[in-house]
Amino acid sequence: MNVSREQLATAVRALCADFGHDYWQRADEARAYPHEFVDALTEAGYLACLIPEEYGGMGLGVREACVILEEINRSGGNAAACHAQMYTMGTLLRHGSAEQKRRYLPGIASGDLCLQAFAVTEPDAGSDTTRIRTFAERRGDRYVVNGQKVFISRVRQSDLMILLARTTPIDEVEKRTGGLSAFIVDLRDAGEALRTAPIDTMINHESCEVFFDGLEVPAGNRIGEEGRGFRYIMSGMNAERILLASESIGDGMYFIDRASDYASARKVFGRRIGENQGVQFPIADAYMDVRAAAAVRDEAAREYDGGEVRGEGPNIAKYLASRAAWKAANVAMDTFGGWGMATEYGIERKFREARLYMVAPVANNLVLSHVAMHVLGMPRSF
Repeated sequence: MNVSREQLATAVRALCADFGHDYWQRADEARAYPHEFVDALTEAGYLACLIPEEYGGMGLGVREACVILEEINRSGGNAAACHAQMYTMGTLLRHGSAEQKRRYLPGIASGDLCLQAFAVTEPDAGSDTTRIRTFAERRGDRYVVNGQKVFISRVRQSDLMILLARTTPIDEVEKRTGGLSAFIVDLRDAGEALRTAPIDTMINHESCEVFFDGLEVPAGNRIGEEGRGFRYIMSGMNAERILLASESIGDGMYFIDRASDYASARKVFGRRIGENQGVQFPIADAYMDVRAAAAVRDEAAREYDGGEVRGEGPNIAKYLASRAAWKAANVAMDTFGGWGMATEYGIERKFREARLYMVAPVANNLVLSHVAMHVLGMPRSF
């Protein structure tokens, strides 16, 4: 599909205009999934932006997907409700079989199938993915899965889930990253072998614990070769970091837009508060940080679309963008003062949402460790 990023941004802004502050505030207060918004995105084709046109998608790249998520969050929305349908494509498109793509992608593109769940994290294995215990045992033409995942978002809204599980015990592999396999799980067929338990959090993020008790997965649903799943999901994780950096950039611009507008209009002691350097300069400073993060994000997205597999760019983009957004969030809260705490302005809701990406999907301290070890060649620090 031929569409410029500027045209795409304009179109997404127009769609988001139908889902303003009141819509998102009601969803937040009710802890409700924004079905109407997700349906509108699906109908417009945006959630299928990374799916090739031959399967009914838009055939765009991660750079264009970044535009969509950034504009959603800049408008005051919460792209976390639907972003997984984009970043899971990194695993499925790059490593899925032709049959898997033929079977699932047209339905995902049309909205008949929902792929929003990406099951990796476990209670005792968060950032240390190689330590996961969920095990998939091969039995004939099937795998039988037992174990537990945690902080798995949107599993109750999904028809399909990308699952990472051990297929070889960790003490039987040469490298810790070996012996892990990736699967497409059809949640519609799971029955009582899969159970979910919602996790209450400070944001409306629809996250669950997931328990597997003898879940049978056809061998044909394994993605790629057995034991190479860690490598395969990294395609999804690198895309995830770039796309979530875009959400943080959108959050940052939301806070800056709101703070600069409010500071330019609000009068105290006979003058607009934005005339004071103590108010004006922090907003400008936060804006420059967001712009810098966006430049790194853009470079990482270009490299990813060009086939780059290293994690340096995606991790740095996620780190810088999340910090810039959190800085902008605090500046906006300071600018609005007491009104920043009031739900009617939307600052406090976005404040809570922006904080998430300092610790997820990868903690910023782990990004520092990744850069130190894998980019600078320094020794392991943990």
